[in-house]
Order: sequence, then C-alpha cells, then structure tokens
Amino acid sequence: METLTLRPTAADAGSRVDAWLAAQLENLTRSAAQRLLEEGRVLQAGKALAKNYRLTGTETLTVSLPDPEPIDAAPQNIPLDIVYEDGDVVVINKPKGLVVHPAPGHPDGTLVNALLYHCHGSLSGVGGSLRPGIVHRIDRDTSGLIIAAKNDFAHQALALQLQDHSLARTYECIVIGSLPENAGTVNAPIGRHPTDRKKMAVVPNGRPAITNWEVLEYLSGHTHLRCRLETGRTHQIRVHMACLGHPILGDTVYGTKKPVPGLQGQCLHAAGLRFIHPRTGDAVELHCPLPEEFRAQLQKLAVRG
Repeated sequence: METLTLRPTAADAGSRVDAWLAAQLENLTRSAAQRLLEEGRVLQAGKALAKNYRLTGTETLTVSLPDPEPIDAAPQNIPLDIVYEDGDVVVINKPKGLVVHPAPGHPDGTLVNALLYHCHGSLSGVGGSLRPGIVHRIDRDTSGLIIAAKNDFAHQALALQLQDHSLARTYECIVIGSLPENAGTVNAPIGRHPTDRKKMAVVPNGRPAITNWEVLEYLSGHTHLRCRLETGRTHQIRVHMACLGHPILGDTVYGTKKPVPGLQGQCLHAAGLRFIHPRTGDAVELHCPLPEEFRAQLQKLAVRG
C-alpha cells in the first residue's frame, strides 16, 4: 500500500476534498477519490474525512492508496519507438492512431499491450488493471512523447511531479487563423460538455486548466504554436485553442468537421518532455521531431503564404 502526504493551500479553502483530490492526482477520477474517502483512506490528523468535507487550506492529508490491481491487459508484439529507457521508466514517441490503454471499443492493440510485451510485464500497477504503467495520457490522434513507469516507486514519484509541475510537457500544433499576440496563457477550467458527454468544454465548475502558448511561425491563414501545459486535463490544448477561436488544424471535434487532406486527426504533437528521474534525482529532458504529416502541412501552408 502506497501512502501520499498532500497539503492544500489557502487558495483551496472551501473546495470539496473529493474534487480537490481528483484535481491533484492525474490518474484519480472524482469517483475514485470518493471511494478512497468512503473507505477511510484519506486522513487529517488521524481522522477519516467525509467525501463532502470542505477544505480549510491548512490541513495535512494522508492518502493511502490501495494495492495495485492485477494486470488484465495482454502483452502484444507491437513495434515501439523508444526514446529513453532504464530500469524505472520508459519514454515512447507514440504515433498517431495508437490508443494509450484498453477501453470500450479498443480492448487491445494499445500502447499498454505493447508496453507489457516490451517490458515483459514489468509495469507499475497504480493505474489499475487496464492502465499499468500509464502516468499521463495523450489522445489517440495526437503523436509524441509519453512516459510510463516500470514500478510503483517510479509511478508515485512521477505522479507527484505532475502535481507540482516539475514534469513538464511541451506540444507543437498548427491552429486555424492568426493569433493577435505572440504569446499568452489560457487559464480556463475544463469539464464535461454540458450536452455532449463525449466532449470536454470550458465550464465554470470544471477542473483548473492552464495552457501557456507562444507563436513559432505565422503561416497562410494559420499559426504554428508551441504550448506548455501546467495541468493535464483531457483534450486540454484542443479545448483551450478552440476557446480562443483558433481550433487546431484537423480537429473535427472542436473545430471544423471537414477532414484536412493528408492529415489524420488534429495537427498536435507532444514534442518535449522534462522530468526529474525518480531514482537518481537527475533532470531528464527529451525531444522528438515533428512527424512527416505535420512537416508537410507546415511546408504547404508556408508555400501558400
């Protein structure tokens, strides 16, 4: 059983503890946080908290995570582009079209299945039976760097880095239109869309979400951006760019419904990753090049300009 110590701040005062816990831990949903509370696994000064407890911002919380579930996903020999690997972590350059973990409609053929084969079943169990090793996720049709943990020690350490932003993720994308400034920040909470439960949206009661962006190049009717995440909400960059009125090229969910010739899904790539190695304490910084179809779009739009 793993135990975490978490400390809310004055800015968290008044928040429900279940919602706050879900916002702090990347792989913890609000319903999962409520189960932890109902099972007496969240303590403050030795006392179990109720799921509707309101934080004062002065607490020190002790969270006892249950033992990992047995891994149910099956190993599959799927080629992987390994960018970095050691005994604790593995970083993959994920291609577009590869789903990260098994889910309804995608029972196998996922990154998890490939990792189980590559790592001979040696992955952390914190994420549960269908998400072993998965510390954070990227969308099926987003390419780029994703880190997985080979053991629970590494997983817990990386999860805390997501919380304090020492695990940094940088993306590049092409958005529709020209942004009026060279850089900016979107600070807008994200939650489920009020009418379409398959989509996310900027909503008043959503989870905190912050995206920093800067212009790399102005193109013909489009802009090439670099985005740095301070949080990691589902579809965060896609939702935030659409909120600005500049949806990502090829995003048929949050932008135009018409596919872009020569482009599969959205033109979004996880280009950079920086983390503190959980065992050595050394900083690890990794980058991977833009995929061919992304470079092709840049060339096409630059030629038009």
